[in-house]
Amino acid sequence: MRRGRGQDRERDARTNKRIRAREVMVIESNGEKVGVMPIEIALKRAQDQGLDLVEVAPNANPPVCKILDYGKYKYQQKKKKSEARKHQVRHDLKEVKLRPKTDEHDYDFKLKHVRRFLESGDKVKVTVMFRGREIIHKDIAIDRLREIAKNVEDIAKVEVQPRMEARTMHMILAPDAAKLAKRKKEEEKRAEESARHTEEAQGANTGGEAHSSNAPSVDVPGAQS
Repeated sequence: MRRGRGQDRERDARTNKRIRAREVMVIESNGEKVGVMPIEIALKRAQDQGLDLVEVAPNANPPVCKILDYGKYKYQQKKKKSEARKHQVRHDLKEVKLRPKTDEHDYDFKLKHVRRFLESGDKVKVTVMFRGREIIHKDIAIDRLREIAKNVEDIAKVEVQPRMEARTMHMILAPDAAKLAKRKKEEEKRAEESARHTEEAQGANTGGEAHSSNAPSVDVPGAQS
């Protein structure tokens, strides 16, 4: 069965004579609740004001209709959706790969990448790849993944526990918004304290220099002028 054009789109609200209910709850354009009334009276009330009767809550019993300018209403709804989309932050699933016996230097480098991705709000898939007989070192891979999870537990949580998939083992980490916010506040607090200590130290040095410059001079006997 072919779908009609625009069937997948959100349907427009029913207005005026398209409203099917016999009785509706009417709300004025200023937000005042008028009450339940026959649809004919509600339509006339809207027409007398040169406005539309718009069904804003069709599933209510009775349906809720508001008297307003439908053209302006559609524009405002479209604008709200557009603003909501602008504020939606897209987060990707990043992947960091390592081997069962990755050396410490390379491990630290990859761990920094994991932290950076998590701090940016992205999820991270940490994958351990096996080659040849390395597959017998599954215990080493599990320990590595758990170690990574431990090292980032201050900003993340394990969303998918370590699991095998063909010749790889992976784990998925997700940023913990509450922990990230707490960490950010702590960093801001430390930065403020550091700035305050620096200002106090500079003030003390300036005061000391001023005191030295204002000190009275003392003539030393026998000194040549």
